Amino acid sequence: MIYHDETQLQRICINFVGNQTQQESLVTSETETFLDDEMKNLLKDYFLKSFKPEILFEFFHQNSLDQNEVFTLVSEIFEQPELLENQSKKLAKLLFDVSINPRTKGGEFYVCYFTDCVLKGERYDAVGLFKSENKDTFMQVSPSDASFKLETAKGINLNKVDKGCIIFNSKKEEGYIISVIDGTSRAETSYWMDDFLQLKQKQDDYFDTQETLTVYKDFITKQLPQEFEISKADQAEFLNNSINFFKEKKQFDFEEFSKEVLKDNEVIESFSNYKTDYEQEMQVSISEDFAINNAAVKKQNSSYKSVIKLDKNFHIYVHGDRKLIQQGQDENGKFYMLYFEEEK
Repeated sequence: MIYHDETQLQRICINFVGNQTQQESLVTSETETFLDDEMKNLLKDYFLKSFKPEILFEFFHQNSLDQNEVFTLVSEIFEQPELLENQSKKLAKLLFDVSINPRTKGGEFYVCYFTDCVLKGERYDAVGLFKSENKDTFMQVSPSDASFKLETAKGINLNKVDKGCIIFNSKKEEGYIISVIDGTSRAETSYWMDDFLQLKQKQDDYFDTQETLTVYKDFITKQLPQEFEISKADQAEFLNNSINFFKEKKQFDFEEFSKEVLKDNEVIESFSNYKTDYEQEMQVSISEDFAINNAAVKKQNSSYKSVIKLDKNFHIYVHGDRKLIQQGQDENGKFYMLYFEEEK
């Protein structure tokens, strides 16, 4: 949650952004929408309650940041909030221009100005961009003579926002600090984050933790078996030791990680080369010394489940000591021998 009781929705302008391929229109508002206090509080909760600012983003452009049009328009709103209505039209037009995927839904587009939004204990003014695409059916019950009358109506479900971003007025020179919600699968359409906002993930402790765990898992499961003679049980031990390192430590240090987890000098060199190739291919730079982010570790934890799959008959889930697993072969075929103290 990024707001508290003192967070205020100061200004809001609403437009409708349709899908061009569906012959839908762009309809812009000529004035800001003026709300009473009750409606402001209701909308503040609707817009902001679903944000979990663990993964943060920033505006970018492959040539120059000031060529990112949303960045430029938002910057002008921060300088002069009274320009919100005019800038909202320009933002709506930009969104309309990229709404060309047949699966993109038209919907109301809200441009908001907030004060006293909270991020990591600090308060900032913020610009919010939101789009409501899905309509739910609601039932209305009203008295009618000696009975009751039932009617249905289509409306916006205030439990969740479909698409949104909060742009905090901080670190402008880096593309601001941005938290994002996109309820649509990135596999279906990326028009909100990539085409409209043009964002990239901010390099912070979450990013470094996430990327280090990602590249290490890829190395263990893909590269290591190609270079070294290693069993599935050995791979499981590498994965368990690495995720436990991240769970137990507060700070990541590459040399310490190498000594405690990788251990072998040839494996350490191989991982270093693999990490360098990964950074070049993905066009990222991953720090070798950073504070470990527990939220990123928790999210990656499920992908670090160590499973040995044996034909279609058995799966062995490895959680602990590699020494309790032995592998062999006899006249009946290959086998694993597991040692344990207690059956549960």
